Order: sequence, then structure tokens, then C-alpha cells
Amino acid sequence: MAGEMTKVDVIIIGAGASGLFCAMEAARRGRLVVVLDHAESPGRKLLATGGGRCNFTNYEVDAGHFLSANPHFCKSALSRYKQWDFLDLVKQYKIRFHEREHGQLFCDQSASEILAMLLDQCHKCGVRILTSQSIADIAQGGTGEFVVSANQVRYVAASLVIASGGLSMSTLGASDFGYQLAKKFGHSIVATRLDKKRLPSRVSSE
Repeated sequence: MAGEMTKVDVIIIGAGASGLFCAMEAARRGRLVVVLDHAESPGRKLLATGGGRCNFTNYEVDAGHFLSANPHFCKSALSRYKQWDFLDLVKQYKIRFHEREHGQLFCDQSASEILAMLLDQCHKCGVRILTSQSIADIAQGGTGEFVVSANQVRYVAASLVIASGGLSMSTLGASDFGYQLAKKFGHSIVATRLDKKRLPSRVSSE
């Protein structure tokens, strides 16, 4: 695909909570980051979570709350960034919150406060967020760099993060894009399912 070429360090597909947080952290480490999203505005699903109040974290967070073939991965990841770290950021922005059952934390006002916080952090770190992006192709060059073609522009980066979300809330644009891309690059996909036997009793349906 011909067109303008833009070289960055990290390309992130998806401007939801995960994509924005990843962009923020990568940029803090000196990376040049671009975020691409198909929607007209970032964080659409985030705004709908928790009945519009956003269950942004829990007081109780441990590896037992996650389903993984390698439970040690969760332990390592959770030890590097704890719920208390995110709470410190929320408090910096003076976002008021309250606790519900099982230590779940929700905004007093609106999920839009969390979205605004993430967007502000990305802005301060120099993250470029592009919406209404139509991904035409994603490939990996001979040098190992990833090339993402979107809206007549080719973005080239050493690192590619897929934060496009799962299959829930299709009305807000959720799709199997991430699963299909993983297959394209040779990853095996575990069939998605809800395993109630393995879910901890403290997890809420909200």
C-alpha cells in the first residue's frame, strides 16, 4: 500500500482503557507512541463500564482472580504495578470514589473522569492518538519491524500492541479483530468461554 510513512517506537491498536494506559506507560519510558482506533472517539467502552461509574480497580487484586495457563505471569505483572499505584494517580486528579462489595472501587461521579485522566496523561507524555482509523493491513518486515497501514499512512515500529478488546459489547464496536490478527502471526487461540468453576466468588457481574 503506497502512502506516507511514519516511524515510531510503539504502535498500539485500540484507544480503550488498556491501550491508553499502555501508551502512557510506554511514553513515560521515552518511547514515541501512536495509538490507532476505529471509533470516532477514545474510550467508548470505558465510559459504559460500571453503569457509567467505572469499576477502575479493586482493593483486593491477586493472581487468583485471573485465568491463565501460566499463573506466574499474573504474579509478576501484578507485582510491578499494583492497585495502589493506580489509586495514587486517581487521587492526584482528585477523582472521588467509593467502595462497593468485595473491595470494588467506583467513581462517585462518572467514568468520564477516568478517561479524562488517561487522556491527559497521554497528552503530557506526547502520545499521538488517532481515531476513525481503518486498518488496511498489518505485516512484519524482514527486519522484524511491524508495518500498520491505516488511512493511507504506513506506521512502522519495533513494537506492536493489540489492545482492541474482546468480543463483549459489540454495540460499542467490539469484534474478533485481535483474535484474527493473533492467528495471522501464528499464535494458537484458546476458545473463549465463561468458566464459572474457576471464577473467584468475589468477582461481580457488574
